[in-house]
Amino acid sequence: MKPTSNTNKENLKPCPRTLCPVATTLELISGKWKGIILYHLFTGDKRFSELKTLIEGVTHRSLTLQLRELEADGLITRTVFPVIPPHVEYALSPLGRTMEPIINAMYDWGVAYNTRQVDNIPAVQGNQ
Repeated sequence: MKPTSNTNKENLKPCPRTLCPVATTLELISGKWKGIILYHLFTGDKRFSELKTLIEGVTHRSLTLQLRELEADGLITRTVFPVIPPHVEYALSPLGRTMEPIINAMYDWGVAYNTRQVDNIPAVQGNQ
């Protein structure tokens, strides 16, 4: 039998069947790259090419789609500068800035989880 968590279930807020706040939050940041995009924008505005370089493994198409969705949801802004060649910058909107504690908590949780996973890897024995 699985041990119960230390979470005090009496302190959990009920999640309504419709418009669950957790589901709403996850809907806004769901997608493989959205949280990582937001994380990188916390340090300042970025051009597309900067984000592509910072986010290892993202394809041009995936990054484009995720940026469009974040913009449509009001979490980031896209500014086009009227120069040749075109210059576009992405920045957090005021609403996107409110995601910072959530993304930072995810970062901290990920660090703790990765540390735990590394600590649980058995030592490799040499061939004897």
